[in-house]
Amino acid sequence: SKQWYQRRVALRPGRTMTNLTAKHATSGPTWGVDGETGNIVDMEEFGVWDTLQVKSQVLKTAIETAILLLRIDDIVSGVKKQSDIDAEKMAGKFQPAPQEPAEE
Repeated sequence: SKQWYQRRVALRPGRTMTNLTAKHATSGPTWGVDGETGNIVDMEEFGVWDTLQVKSQVLKTAIETAILLLRIDDIVSGVKKQSDIDAEKMAGKFQPAPQEPAEE
C-alpha cells in the first residue's frame, strides 16, 4: 500500500541516498528517486529535468531571504539600543562616550 511505502522510505533516507550516490558514480548524474515508488530511476527516461536556472533562482532566493532577516535583526537591535539610550537620558544616567581631542 502507499502508506506502507511512505513509512518505509521515511525510515530509510540514508540508504536511498547512498544507493543514489553509488548510481551517480557508476551510471551518470541523471538518476533520481521516483516520488511514487521510491525506486532509483533514470530521470531522463521520466522526462524530469532540474535546470540550472531553477537551482540558481532557489539559491538566490535563499540568500536574499537571509540578508533580509539580518537587516530586520539589525533594525530591531538598533531600535532597542536607541530606546535604552533615550530611557537613560530621561533618567539622567546617560553619559556620552568621551571624544578624543582634535589634533591641531
